[in-house]
Amino acid sequence: MNGLIKGLIGDDETRIAVQGSLDKTIKSVFITDDNLYINFTDDTALRIWDGGQSCCEHRYMKCDDDLTEYTGAKLTNVYSKPATFTDDDWGGKHETMFLDFETTNGVFTVVNHNSHNGYYGGFWVEGEITTPWLPKF
Repeated sequence: MNGLIKGLIGDDETRIAVQGSLDKTIKSVFITDDNLYINFTDDTALRIWDGGQSCCEHRYMKCDDDLTEYTGAKLTNVYSKPATFTDDDWGGKHETMFLDFETTNGVFTVVNHNSHNGYYGGFWVEGEITTPWLPKF
């Protein structure tokens, strides 16, 4: 485990939170309200979100992977990939940024999206250690 967080933007608190979560055993993983929660067996959680919301933007987070496959795995690393940009027919911009979460069961990818008018843009990925998030049924 090298603890490298490649290109993960944010602040020192984010880097400390991610590094402090490495090598922990995953109890469950959820995306809710554009927040990623990785709950650990020690009753802590890593929460990741894009905190860069500005005027005239629409930000959201998606994941196509089956997050239940990572239960029991250890989180070993987090990587971000450079943002990509596309233009729509009306001059708007759509950015995507991929975050890869490496575990002992493989990698799951979370995609952050930002649709905006071209003036705003970018990403500000933040993270913190918090209490586990559990779905309410």
